[in-house]
Amino acid sequence: MPLESVSISCEDCALCDTAACDDCVVTFVLGPPALGGIVVDVAEARAVRMLQRAGLVPELRFRRRVG
Repeated sequence: MPLESVSISCEDCALCDTAACDDCVVTFVLGPPALGGIVVDVAEARAVRMLQRAGLVPELRFRRRVG
């Protein structure tokens, strides 16, 4: 069974081009703004959450746009 993945596109984020971008793990990893987005699998998402809990990377601030 393939692992599920999460697709994150800054263009689809309701917080894009706000102060939230400055403290988002996507910006931290890829630089501002992440063109084309990123895809992380379940194992990678777990690893990022562990790094966040340890205070080593900022949290994912992505919020999908509605409408």
